[in-house]
Amino acid sequence: MNPNNLVIVPKTAAILIAHNQAAALRRAIGALQRSENRELLEILVVDCASEDSTPELSEEFPGITMQRLPHNFGATKALNIATRTARAEFLFLLSPEVEVATDTVARLTEKLEGSPEVTGVCPLLVDSEGQVVARTRRFPDREALAQVRGGGELGWVPIPEETLAQERFVVLYPGREALLVRKNFVTGMNYFDEHFGEYGADADMALKIRKSGRRVEMYPGIRATWHASTGAAPNDAIHKSDRILGAATLLGNHYGFFVGLGFRVSAMLSALTRFDFSLLSALASGNKIGSQAQ
Repeated sequence: MNPNNLVIVPKTAAILIAHNQAAALRRAIGALQRSENRELLEILVVDCASEDSTPELSEEFPGITMQRLPHNFGATKALNIATRTARAEFLFLLSPEVEVATDTVARLTEKLEGSPEVTGVCPLLVDSEGQVVARTRRFPDREALAQVRGGGELGWVPIPEETLAQERFVVLYPGREALLVRKNFVTGMNYFDEHFGEYGADADMALKIRKSGRRVEMYPGIRATWHASTGAAPNDAIHKSDRILGAATLLGNHYGFFVGLGFRVSAMLSALTRFDFSLLSALASGNKIGSQAQ
């Protein structure tokens, strides 16, 4: 209720990037709609040219803002579109596969608002059975990125039980499954680097947060449910190329141009020795998610 017709400026913007994930997206939006202090939350959905019933969700949930893209340009461009649209000072990057509790967003916002030295906060994720997902992505340094050379994903590292027992702790690379971050940090780094396609922009932000002397904290007492897909990550040539080129861009941005170039050349030679000519062609052409639509 707003009896005085006051303009309420949202404090937090939930950003969901989706591509053919209608069922998961419906669950995620429904959970956000039940959030405490809903009037202070704006829900922004960027539909990356889905071919399922995703576009219909804007009618099912009239309180959201859905932006439909004519092509799948990759998550990075979609994140920038949503960030520029957001009116709120905090951005809640949320996977369609994550279902928040009614107090998740409000409590995360309270924590970040009360900690000016912190750039981002995230909840502890649990699976659909309520079991803790005690892991986080490896920090994207040169050693960790080496395993992406073949086109795979960056690995995971476990979170020790004694760490989970703390009220809060630092997370070097939280990913973007569920991360609340200050919008002014994203705008201050000139938004997400669109040299990335689907993969790498969040890792780039993690590196920039650490280089700036700031941090992201996880609060184990704040939970959200991750209905993670049971299947393996997409393993076609374009997705593998996107991951490799993303890693090469990270290395070039943070360790020097020739380090990034050397990584890309090494990946191409590896593809050649495996007779993976589709991947070799994609890497040589610089193909990533969205590149053919631009």
